[in-house]
Amino acid sequence: MLSLKVSRCSLPLRSLHRHLSNDAALDEWIASPKQLIMRDTFHRERVSDLYITLPTRDGTRRQWTEPEDGAPLGYGHHLAFFHPRNAEPNLRKDGTDAEFCPPEPFTRRMWAGGKITWNARKPLLIGRAATATSTVGSIEKKGFEKGSPMLFVTQKIAVKMDEEMENSVEEERVHVYLPIAAGSRNSGAQTSRKVKDAPISPHDFSFSYTPTPTTLFRFSALTFNGHHIHLDKEYARSEEGYPERLVHGPLTALMLLESLTFNGKKGVQVKSLLGRREDGEGMVCKPRC
Repeated sequence: MLSLKVSRCSLPLRSLHRHLSNDAALDEWIASPKQLIMRDTFHRERVSDLYITLPTRDGTRRQWTEPEDGAPLGYGHHLAFFHPRNAEPNLRKDGTDAEFCPPEPFTRRMWAGGKITWNARKPLLIGRAATATSTVGSIEKKGFEKGSPMLFVTQKIAVKMDEEMENSVEEERVHVYLPIAAGSRNSGAQTSRKVKDAPISPHDFSFSYTPTPTTLFRFSALTFNGHHIHLDKEYARSEEGYPERLVHGPLTALMLLESLTFNGKKGVQVKSLLGRREDGEGMVCKPRC
């Protein structure tokens, strides 16, 4: 299982009640059916672009290996595919796509965690076309009664190659949506936080690297992700209250999986702890058999 802790914002309780009480728009959004179907092809060229972005595959630590048609797609590599294609005027103000997003004031989106299951009988193959069908499995309200409202939206994603009957990948992807906190804009960055319960040496294996602005730009381009929180340091500080740009949740998940395969580990669960800053501090892989 891949899980990421997220920060929380707070609104004054009276202000929250005024804004959210009898919120018909939110209730209507929760009750409405939601489905998104996307097709993509695992072209060698795009897989090669992903390889050159990942420090486990870019040829700097091990010999470069060119992706080949018909070879199994790497674990988690489907995360670089199946993105919505929306015109820029239809994006949210923070550059995110509006699919599965709740109405205002829940305008802050963060990757909260997820779970991925692979079908060993029908792996995704480089060069093949596939369809990803996304639905909403659950929507959970948390913290509303305490003045710290959050909406946890769990997507269920099934990826199936063309002309196949079985799903190759089944995924649960959890996003948390938060309202803009009162006074959060232009209030400066949050104080950096240390990772709790981080594994200490000696450990079975490790993989360390520092993502850079170039890393974040390349992964944003790969995934067609225009979220300003990954690209614009001033936005991350003044609008979201973080000291730096954040590393993408999917990139964190990918690097957890890559660190396992890079070290030849199989059949383990992985928990990712808080700390997805651009400077790499706090990015921890903690395996659990």
